[in-house]
Amino acid sequence: MREISPLQKERLNYQPKLAGALANGINSVKLSLGEATSAVADMEDIKNLFPNVFGKPIAKFASAGADLSTEKKNVGVILSGGQAPGGHNVIAGLYDALKTANKENKLYGFLGGPSGIVDGEYMELTDEIMNKYRNTGGFDIIGSGRTKLETEDQFKKALEVCKSLNIGAIVIIGGDDSNTNACLLAEWMAANNTGINVIGCPKTIDGDLKNDQIEISFGFDTATKTYAELIGNIQRDANSAKKYWHFIKLMGRSASHVCLEVALQTQPNITLIGEEVEAKKQSLEEIVSYMANVIAERGNRGKNFGIALIPEGLIEFIPEMKVMIAGLNDLMAHLENDATYQESDQIEKYEIITSKLDAASAKLFNSLPAAIKAQLLMDRDPHGNVQVSKIETEKLLIEMIAQRLKEMKAQGLYNGKFADQAHFFGYEGRCAMPSNFDADYCYSLGYNAFALIQSGLTGYLSSIKNTTKPASEWVAGGVPLTMMMNMERRHGAMKPVIKKALVELDGPVFRALETNREKWAQNDCYIFPGAVQYFGPSSVCDVTTITLQLEQEKSLVNV
Repeated sequence: MREISPLQKERLNYQPKLAGALANGINSVKLSLGEATSAVADMEDIKNLFPNVFGKPIAKFASAGADLSTEKKNVGVILSGGQAPGGHNVIAGLYDALKTANKENKLYGFLGGPSGIVDGEYMELTDEIMNKYRNTGGFDIIGSGRTKLETEDQFKKALEVCKSLNIGAIVIIGGDDSNTNACLLAEWMAANNTGINVIGCPKTIDGDLKNDQIEISFGFDTATKTYAELIGNIQRDANSAKKYWHFIKLMGRSASHVCLEVALQTQPNITLIGEEVEAKKQSLEEIVSYMANVIAERGNRGKNFGIALIPEGLIEFIPEMKVMIAGLNDLMAHLENDATYQESDQIEKYEIITSKLDAASAKLFNSLPAAIKAQLLMDRDPHGNVQVSKIETEKLLIEMIAQRLKEMKAQGLYNGKFADQAHFFGYEGRCAMPSNFDADYCYSLGYNAFALIQSGLTGYLSSIKNTTKPASEWVAGGVPLTMMMNMERRHGAMKPVIKKALVELDGPVFRALETNREKWAQNDCYIFPGAVQYFGPSSVCDVTTITLQLEQEKSLVNV
């Protein structure tokens, strides 16, 4: 029985392209530093919380002969949070860079996420191990986890583990919350003069970890292409059978970037964007009316089928729902240790909840189906928030739309037929084999992380810019983590966190959807992207997301 597929065998041999100056070798780059930086908001609070790493300059690398130190330095690496395509290549880039710099260097992978560095669970990564994971999906090389690094006890234990392994730097690969933890760890290590540097790498398929310096988070390219393939297949099926409306919920808890990108790739009939719903203060009732009207208009013309895309976090963007959920999050933080609540049955719990919510939120909560109520009260995530991926928003909308269409039919406003199919595409995209873009980008991020370490920097996020150009023109450097931070309420208290990047309603990406929305609603303009391609013309294999192209003012796509 074969252990790997023919495609994986070929991908193991793929040599990722390195960004610009890095391509000349890790010991042949020169560091330049820009002006001091601030924070995206709440500057004084962030400065007071991070006095040792705040305000550092943006870093940039250029080719310039031997410049960086080659003295021996062991490094530890952590995969944190949910999986994203390309994580293995970040580690591969980091490994190749440190071994090129000095073959005596060692890379230790902490097992199971951040808890590995606290509990002292690790493995040394070697050529034999690394060569089994290059250009593959998943985080299974060392595993991941969601343990938060934020307490004095955790930091002390991590320091002892690093001392025992002679580790001089730690690389944390994760999203906004994971890199907030990286910043906290970097601050503690600096404040205690440990000599241990901490560098982050930007990961999340949600696409909400980006700014002027971080053009795209890794995994977004592969995940959206994977979802687009699946949705393209469903659109072809819908256009063939002509009898189902498919309601498809897509990953993206705090931002709708995935939903927006996939919509531009596939051109469905309905696309909801959470940020738009919030900006227009749309109620749940208004959303249902909009969707029902589109379905009715198509049905009245004999088109009893279609595709609706729904962002995972939609429910938190609806103003009335957002207020209610914020109240629930604060309330559940207090009730998790309340014996009376914990010992109550489900109906009694609902009564306790509604008695403690404000009147409007209590009324809204009581109006929801029992299944949605139960999902809203499930255990919170590690950050104290409702687990929106477990809330079946797509089924809630289906139920409400079916009722609305029934009413419209009774009024003589609708003469079609409504049959539904519900889908949630999430895990399908998190561990896909990385696209050529993600394979190259991630390898460069890891390689660049070691360049930042060699330069003696700490509290930075690895940055690769100019990513719509060929890799030879990519610009490597680093951005201070504090530059991206602000204060937000978590677990009922204000905490420093990296600010999430939301869909910009006045930006070119959303405008591309808005311009075509009515045409796509009433016509069958479906695009069928097909599977991610790894071999063939560069115009097929190396093209990146429409989002990135539009944001970088490219005109390669005619939507």
